Amino acid sequence: MQMNYTSNRTTLKINLSWKPQSNSVAWAIDAIVDDIPDTVFQADSAPTGRPSYPPQLLLKILLFGYLRRTFSGRKLVQLANEDLIMRWFIGPNLPIPSYRTINRFRSDPKTLNLIEELFRAFRDYLRMIGLFNSAALFIDGTKILADANKYTFVWRKSVEKAEPKLNDKTALLYQELLNYQVSVPRLSPQKQAITSAELVELATKLTLTINDLNEKIKLERTHRGGSKAKRRRRKLKHFLHLLTTDYLPRKQRYELDEKTFGDRNSFSKTDHDATFMRMKEDPMRNGQLKPGYNLQVASQRQFALYYQLFQRPTDTRTLIPFVTHIFKQSPQVVQYLVADAGYGSEENYQKLTDDFQTKYLIPYGMYEKEQTRSYHKDRRKVANWQYDELNDQYTDPDGIIFTFHNYSIRHDRYGYERKFKVYRSVEYFEDPKCEALATTKKGNRRQISVNYNWLYFKNQAKEQLTSKIGRALYAHRKIEIEPIFADLKTYLKFKRFSVRGLTATTNEIGIALMAENLSKLSKTVKQTHIMPKKSGVNCHKPAINTTYCFMF
Repeated sequence: MQMNYTSNRTTLKINLSWKPQSNSVAWAIDAIVDDIPDTVFQADSAPTGRPSYPPQLLLKILLFGYLRRTFSGRKLVQLANEDLIMRWFIGPNLPIPSYRTINRFRSDPKTLNLIEELFRAFRDYLRMIGLFNSAALFIDGTKILADANKYTFVWRKSVEKAEPKLNDKTALLYQELLNYQVSVPRLSPQKQAITSAELVELATKLTLTINDLNEKIKLERTHRGGSKAKRRRRKLKHFLHLLTTDYLPRKQRYELDEKTFGDRNSFSKTDHDATFMRMKEDPMRNGQLKPGYNLQVASQRQFALYYQLFQRPTDTRTLIPFVTHIFKQSPQVVQYLVADAGYGSEENYQKLTDDFQTKYLIPYGMYEKEQTRSYHKDRRKVANWQYDELNDQYTDPDGIIFTFHNYSIRHDRYGYERKFKVYRSVEYFEDPKCEALATTKKGNRRQISVNYNWLYFKNQAKEQLTSKIGRALYAHRKIEIEPIFADLKTYLKFKRFSVRGLTATTNEIGIALMAENLSKLSKTVKQTHIMPKKSGVNCHKPAINTTYCFMF
């Protein structure tokens, strides 16, 4: 038997209200956004002008839309027209926002403060129900494509190579103008290059000189041999054409590029904040660099608790700024920071120990290699040589002694200082065989450099990683942080930004991560009284799925 069906649209509806089902993620979205203090939203609104849409409503629309894999502003409006949960968020009294309203809110710098408050409320709730403690934070990163064409690259090396050639041409042009007795401003002999502002001044002086020649030529009579003023004007017009159509635009572009680069090596013409970096998703398998951002996430129990977007492709240089961002929001938030070997460096170890006074479970690049049998049998490794602490000397497997010679200080490309002790082989005058082993093929003394500061932090990292709690926490790293990126790119299908600029992309990835968090939370916690309300109503503690209750 089939159900009764009628196409009559005039049937009176008895049910005048509608609410989502009890297991819907809409309750989690509605509750956590409403838990943000009203003072945050009031500070965001303007005192005058046409009334704007409530930021709470726009946040709810974006969070639910991203859960439905809808990132376009126009498609979000379409979803709001067709989806009952979207209509429930908006309510009966407000019209549906336009796509321009949604896009402006998503790219607004003020929205970043709302998203930070959203994450703070989420962390407080997880701490209240026992899903977040101060044991450890798991840090890792992934790269996400920017909303930019992959062929709109600008490379720092190309600019650094082309600008000196342009400087030589402008210097030659300046000398030509002096030879033609153009009243150009004098430059100091020590000046390396002419700036764009000075080129504009040159063009102005040259234009005035050409105008004076035009007036002179009008009053000039025709005579045999031609006019010298016309020949001079023709040459000066050629100089002015070169200056205004070639030299000046290029110089202005190079100066603008230098400001845009900052400490980066590239940027995209479509999105100036995006940096070209190597992506894990490489369908052509040719290692092509693409414009994107480096997303860093700190998590616990597969919830993204802190995040930050970087323009640097390497994870090593993002750790300290990211940890600073975390401790600025929550001082002394955890006891351990857990990350993979991509974050292990002398600078990172030293700053985590000295500046943040926190423990770290971060292996260095050679940590796994140093545990192998082949490494311990390698005669070339100084770690396998004998060291005499009393005499401060090393002895290699051939019996060659290396004594202290001098101190050495080196700086990396980012300015970090490394101190080394240099040891040189002793001279064996009476033993030609040992003397041959103590010198290089070119006849120079063999020498080694030892960084004791780096050795100290490496040993400290080994001790922490091999401890009982260290082994347990580091073994938990992959199942804590990696699923966040898998769900973000596979479940939510968030593989490319929809907005441009560092501020706008930071807002968008925060919305996507929070949508993922709320989806997991709604599956973990029963939906009855899922979030605390600001009204002060006493809510019962939610029931928790025991599979997520691993206590460190």
